[in-house]
Amino acid sequence: MKEMLNVALPKGRLGEKVYAMFARAGFECPSIEENNRKLIFENEEKMVRYFWVKPSDVAIYVERGAADIGVVGKDILLEYQPDIYELLDLDIGKCRMAVAAKADFHDDGMRTLRVATKFANIAKNYYASQGREIDIIHLNGSIEIAPILGLSDVIVDIVETGTTLRENNLVVNETIVPISARLIANKASFKFKSEPIERIANSLAEQKGEAK
Repeated sequence: MKEMLNVALPKGRLGEKVYAMFARAGFECPSIEENNRKLIFENEEKMVRYFWVKPSDVAIYVERGAADIGVVGKDILLEYQPDIYELLDLDIGKCRMAVAAKADFHDDGMRTLRVATKFANIAKNYYASQGREIDIIHLNGSIEIAPILGLSDVIVDIVETGTTLRENNLVVNETIVPISARLIANKASFKFKSEPIERIANSLAEQKGEAK
């Protein structure tokens, strides 16, 4: 008997865009487009079950097998390094991980650099590759104000348009890595549900090519 394919979608605009791509791949689920507060949606005919989760939690659902596949930002994969398969770069949700600071800041390398971020591992790995000694200040929100208030020298954060930085008189000093949405799969699911997973991955890859 065929099993349901469980798909974790990130809540928000990105998730809606991703669902539209899955629907075009032949895995539509009309109930997901109804205006309600449900979090789980099924289409028994297509043998697919979708659920909305916080974007940063998608990889956890997939890694632990509650979801067979999901879509997550590359930033989450780099930060938490979940034990999953990364199947495809969807080429959407594009932004970058960057180092930003006040316009007049100059790092002379003479003392430990204070770095405010919620991406501690990405920051550590980046500065370790440069041999730079840093002090990580872990913040969860409003990271831009850390250099303004003298809490940190720089921030490491996701930059999309740069508007928030400019409005707070910060500038991007360095780009660490480009970020985009990735299709990921649970390792066991990829083995036992390979047919629908590969069908979705192939269709999404084709859609990506057509969009260019």
